[in-house]
Amino acid sequence: MAIAQSLLPEYDQEMATTRRMLERVPMEKASWKPHDKSMPIGRLASHLAELPQWAVNACTADELDFMAGGKPSVPVIFDSRQTLLAKFDEHAKLGRDAIAATSDATFMEQWTLKANGEAIFSMPKVAVVRSMVMNHMIHHRGQLSVFLRLLDVPVPRTYGPSADEN
Repeated sequence: MAIAQSLLPEYDQEMATTRRMLERVPMEKASWKPHDKSMPIGRLASHLAELPQWAVNACTADELDFMAGGKPSVPVIFDSRQTLLAKFDEHAKLGRDAIAATSDATFMEQWTLKANGEAIFSMPKVAVVRSMVMNHMIHHRGQLSVFLRLLDVPVPRTYGPSADEN
């Protein structure tokens, strides 16, 4: 079995779970955060909507410099649930298509994350898809589930029933 074919079922499951979570985000409370050091729920949701497209970079480029020229990338914040979900769907499709089109040989090539030209880490592209795309998404989705619980928004099921849903 090709690497892409082994990744896609997991990718599809994680995207579907993340979308269910994003459907619950109370956009009218986009600036709410549970702690001063937390990002606001609107920014967290937008970050989750952006993450799947990182698979495109991981599969088609050899590096990402998130502070190219010394300037950090500007985060996008979606202002409506409709826009948030549309962008998530678009990015999830782009990510899926990139994974599906990547050969085993390409998945074994090194990819490097940089900040202003300085390497932070390098790993095979397949590991980037798993860690920087899927695991990263799962991490932030967990944060979002706690935010939803604190706002008394029903939390959807993830890997099994939640306290709110079977």
